[in-house]
Amino acid sequence: MSRTRSARLPAGGGAAAAGPLDPGRADGGAMRLAAERVAPGSWGGHRTIGSAVRAAKPGAVVTVQAGTYTESLVLDRDVRLVAKGTVRLVAVRGPALTVHSGHVEIRGFTVESDATREPAVLLRGGEPELRECEITGGRVEIAGTAHAVLADCSVRRSGAASLRLTGTARAALENVTLAGGTGEGLRVEDEARVEATGSLIDGVTGHGVLVTGGAHARLSRCEVRACGESAVLVAGHATASLDECRLHQAGGQGLWSRDTAGRHADAPRDAARGDGIAGPGVHLRACEIFRTTGAGVLAEDGSAVRLDDCHVHHTDGAAVLLAGEAHGELVSLRAVDCADSALVVRGAAHVTARECTLARTGANGLYAVGEPDLVLTGCTVRDTAYTAVHLGGSARLDARDCLVTGTPEYGLRVTARAELLATGCEVSGAELAAVVVEDGDAALRECRLTGGRDGVRLRTSHRPLLARCTVLASAENGVRVGPGTGALLEGVTVTGSGGAGILLEEESTAVVRGGTVSAPGGSGLVVRAGAHPEVRGLTVEDAAKNALYVDEGGRGGYEDCRLSNSRFPAVYAAARADFLLRRCTVTGTESDLLRAEGATVRAEDCRVEDVAEPLLPALDAGDGAPAALTATPARRTPGAPEQEPDAEVTEERDEDEAAARLAELHAELDRLVGLDGVKREVLTLTRLMQMVKVRQDAGLAPPPLSRHLVFAGNAGTGKTTVARLYGGFLAALGLLSRGHLVETDRGDLVGEYVGHTAPRTAAVFKRALGGVLFIDEAYSLVPEGQATDFGAEAVSTLVKLMEDHRDEIVVIVAGYPSEMDRLLGSNAGLASRFTRTLHFEDYSSPELVRIVEYQAARHEYTCAPETLEALHGYFETLPRGERFGNGRSARQVFQRMTERHAQRVAELDLGPAGLAAAEPGLLTTLLTADLPPEGTL
Repeated sequence: MSRTRSARLPAGGGAAAAGPLDPGRADGGAMRLAAERVAPGSWGGHRTIGSAVRAAKPGAVVTVQAGTYTESLVLDRDVRLVAKGTVRLVAVRGPALTVHSGHVEIRGFTVESDATREPAVLLRGGEPELRECEITGGRVEIAGTAHAVLADCSVRRSGAASLRLTGTARAALENVTLAGGTGEGLRVEDEARVEATGSLIDGVTGHGVLVTGGAHARLSRCEVRACGESAVLVAGHATASLDECRLHQAGGQGLWSRDTAGRHADAPRDAARGDGIAGPGVHLRACEIFRTTGAGVLAEDGSAVRLDDCHVHHTDGAAVLLAGEAHGELVSLRAVDCADSALVVRGAAHVTARECTLARTGANGLYAVGEPDLVLTGCTVRDTAYTAVHLGGSARLDARDCLVTGTPEYGLRVTARAELLATGCEVSGAELAAVVVEDGDAALRECRLTGGRDGVRLRTSHRPLLARCTVLASAENGVRVGPGTGALLEGVTVTGSGGAGILLEEESTAVVRGGTVSAPGGSGLVVRAGAHPEVRGLTVEDAAKNALYVDEGGRGGYEDCRLSNSRFPAVYAAARADFLLRRCTVTGTESDLLRAEGATVRAEDCRVEDVAEPLLPALDAGDGAPAALTATPARRTPGAPEQEPDAEVTEERDEDEAAARLAELHAELDRLVGLDGVKREVLTLTRLMQMVKVRQDAGLAPPPLSRHLVFAGNAGTGKTTVARLYGGFLAALGLLSRGHLVETDRGDLVGEYVGHTAPRTAAVFKRALGGVLFIDEAYSLVPEGQATDFGAEAVSTLVKLMEDHRDEIVVIVAGYPSEMDRLLGSNAGLASRFTRTLHFEDYSSPELVRIVEYQAARHEYTCAPETLEALHGYFETLPRGERFGNGRSARQVFQRMTERHAQRVAELDLGPAGLAAAEPGLLTTLLTADLPPEGTL
């Protein structure tokens, strides 16, 4: 009896699936069909399955008794084959089972084939159903016009794709397992369609799911894991939708969408399909992607992806990467805990993201380069290892109501020709700056920017806009407009900056309209040499220094400003400053104006209230008031960038502090064990630097002396400690502004893809400005025999930065002596900047004993004389191979000794009084018994 079935088979659907089998009933009992029975060796049964099928009427049921049947079945009629017990169908040649037409149901069979790269089951037409079957050694191929159902089946150890659909085939999979194949798990090509529910693809060497050509795959509640390549690859014109799926432990990407046809997710629905597929592209809903070797999601070329309520985490590559002309729509995405950036956008890709979270990354939160276009709404970027949002190339980002927080670098960084539009965003917890614009352009409206060394840092040939923004609690400057930069500040509020509220650097041309600077730790508005701002309606209140500080050669016009309650004179004009005050109001300060000799200050219609020493009214009257050089500020805040009136007293105090600091550093250097040659070199360099400082103070040119050093020595020889002291010496001499140490290595400097290395290197370098950049194992930047390694780009970037900031930093490269020559030989510019090498010798046994003694004294232990003698012998016999750590090994020995001492004391029988009655020295004296056994370090 023939049956009609829809083109789209529901998994487990159809009359053949309903109820227990009744071998003689069909069509509701209207007629009875003879059942066939396969039972070799028994009376009345067929010996082979094939003979039973040939004898069966259309629609009949063939029951097969347990056993092994070596034959190749070809089916082209309606029939049901039901296994009774374990039935093994073993192919003779070609597929073990072939279906050409008809409605065929196979239930409970084990199908085996030795031809692992050929089909074990070939479904070429009809409406075949496989239920509770196991297929091993060959694939299941669904081809031609077949409409197939596989339910509760498994396909294992195929030598190619475990399950392949071609032509216009259709398949519904329910609770299917595809495992252990040496190709793809599920391959869908041509115009085929597959729907899979509750299925598992596990341990295949190729892609877990490959959808190509014009095919479509719909996966619901499926799991794809432990694939050799990507978990899911969608290529060409193909489309896919995944609902509540888990993709993990992939050797490549979790999802890879690659579309060379250039079709996007917003294309119209393909009405010709008639299957409800919502247009070209890939759609993931409520999916989890994790532990991938590559990106969690990679969309490139002209592909389109939509991620809706998905969770991508613990990826070795980027969580989501879009390149080429890809389109991405991200809704409620959580991209977290990835080793690289959470979202990378390159090429001309287009991305819209709503209510997404990008967090806990090993690199950036968002990294965009090339010419991409991005719109982020209500998104959160937090806890990133590098800059939270980095825009380079010609990237364009429109960010609305986003939160950016928690980064050791910049919150929002705009470089090259990139553009940033930010509205209603909040940035906090960025250590360097909340927002930095370098060469690109930006417009920030109604944003709240908290913390950072600078709140906003602008240095560009464009004209960035800050409108109605609030800048809070920056460590140094609230808003810093760099040299030659124009900026428009409208209604900006700067509160609680550690230094200047607004700093306008040399030759800048900012326009300030309205706004408030409140309680800055330095001056409210600082105008450097050559800067020519237009300032109107600005309020500066409660400045720790001047409300307005105009440096030598500063200019500009200041209209309708209100300057109140500054602790220093409200307005300071340095030599050669030339500017106009019009309709300004000064209140609540001892002096309204302090002018250096040669400064020109003009005033029109200005008001002065509650000022002890008013000068502006006299200027306004045009009587040529003399320069005021004697006004004394109420108090002085240390660290001021501008010169204050009590400079001589301050200079003497600074010299005393510097001398005390030098003596302290010398004492700390002397306390270091060994390193006699290194100590002499450092002291020699210190004296040379003192001479440099003296000549500079005398107005003489400094001698040609490179401050950068090579530290050559094995591990644990004190290189990092000496680098820190060296930075302290230079800071005490006034040759470095801070003298802090920033320790880094290849992992911090070198990126993993093109265009990533230079920003990473520059970010680390900038953290070290004013101090020492210490690059450990620096030779790893130029791996031997790897000419195309990104480390060479890091070296070139370092060389340029060292030239651009030659007086602001000291760079020390360190590593094994045998490798450092190769590093310097890799780049001529590098070699020319490192002309002095300090050699750190391995510690001798007596020096190692002294390190243990020093550690013991610091931690309130003593070593008995016999213990020191035993220590000497211990270090004499200690292997000096690759694992030997010099001073680190000595500290490890001390730690092991304290552990063994504690165990020894704990095991003593001290009676009822316990440790309180212990003999003196028991708790503090280390004995020979406390030495670790040889070979255990």
